[in-house]
Amino acid sequence: MVEYLRGLLTFIEQGGDVLWAILSLSILMWVFILERYLFFYFAMPRLKTRLMKHWTQQFRQWGRGPGQPWLLVRLREAHTTEFTTRLRWHLQPIRVLTIVLPLLGLLGTVSGMIKTFDALMLFGNGNVRAMATGISEALFTTMAGLVTALSGVYFSAHLDAWAQREILRFDNRLKGDA
Repeated sequence: MVEYLRGLLTFIEQGGDVLWAILSLSILMWVFILERYLFFYFAMPRLKTRLMKHWTQQFRQWGRGPGQPWLLVRLREAHTTEFTTRLRWHLQPIRVLTIVLPLLGLLGTVSGMIKTFDALMLFGNGNVRAMATGISEALFTTMAGLVTALSGVYFSAHLDAWAQREILRFDNRLKGDA
């Protein structure tokens, strides 16, 4: 385990300061992704049950009188809006992070190439070690930014599709009861 952590720290050191930013934002993105999956598996069914129970009670109470369909339409809209808001919570920050991460990778590429050109300017072609440091920083940050963003894009799309399906099912179920 210690050897693994030592290798990870070496990798991050080779990527420079930008890799620390990529690592921090990646962790934040994964916290959002895991929170959404936990919500979808555990909290969403309870939310759906609570809203459907309230809908059923109000439908029984209001569904008979004249002019009451207007109230039911507004109640259905309110429940659908609450359900939609809760399901889409944190999906936008995940999308934003998947856009920012490759840009940070590009920033690391540029800073690594600047270090490479500085080494060339100071030492000429004679100091390969100084040039390799800049090039490795450029490559590590590019790779880290792209890999984390690609994983984020996949899970963001999956969560978004799941939310859309659940919202449609919920809205159709409310309309079916009306």
